[in-house]
Amino acid sequence: MEKSFGGPAIFLDRSDINTDEIIPAKYLTEVTKEALTPYCLEDLKLEGFDPKGEKLKNARVIVTRENFGCGSSREHAPWVFEVNDIHTVIAESYARIFRQNMFNGGMLAIELPKADIDRFFGLSAVADVEVSVDLEAQTISASAAGKMETFSFDISQFDKALVKAGGWVEFADARY
Repeated sequence: MEKSFGGPAIFLDRSDINTDEIIPAKYLTEVTKEALTPYCLEDLKLEGFDPKGEKLKNARVIVTRENFGCGSSREHAPWVFEVNDIHTVIAESYARIFRQNMFNGGMLAIELPKADIDRFFGLSAVADVEVSVDLEAQTISASAAGKMETFSFDISQFDKALVKAGGWVEFADARY
C-alpha cells in the first residue's frame, strides 16, 4: 500500500504530548489496529482542539512542538495515527521509542528546528495548511492562502528505507 506523506495539517501547539494523550491506555486491549480509530487523541486537552472534530478527521499531517510521544513505549500510539490516515508527524523532537515506532510502521517522524516549527505555526495563523513531503529530496512544502514555506529535513538512510518499504516487517521480508 502506497502511503501519502502530505495533505491537510492539524496543529497541536504544546510540548510533551504523551502516548496516553495520543491513545488512552484503556483502549490497549483492542484486538485490531482498526478498533483504535475513534480514540485518536481522545484525552488531549488543548484549547480549541476537538478530538471528534472535522479538522482531525481530515488531517493527514500533525505539526507540534518538542518531545512528542513521550510517556509509555507503546506501538499503539503510531498505530492510531496509521488507522486514521495520518502518516506524517512534524515536531521539534520526539521521544526516542515513539519516533522509531513511527519509522517501523512506515510512517514519517520529521524533526525540524524550533524556528522552522514557529514558521509552520505562523502559516496556520493565516489559514488551513496543506503539506507536501518529498521524501527523496527531504523537503516539505507548506501552503496556506497563497503563502508558501519550504523546509528541509534530515532522515537517516535506514529510516528512509523503512519508510519506503512500508515499515520494518516489509523491509525485512524484502531482504531476509
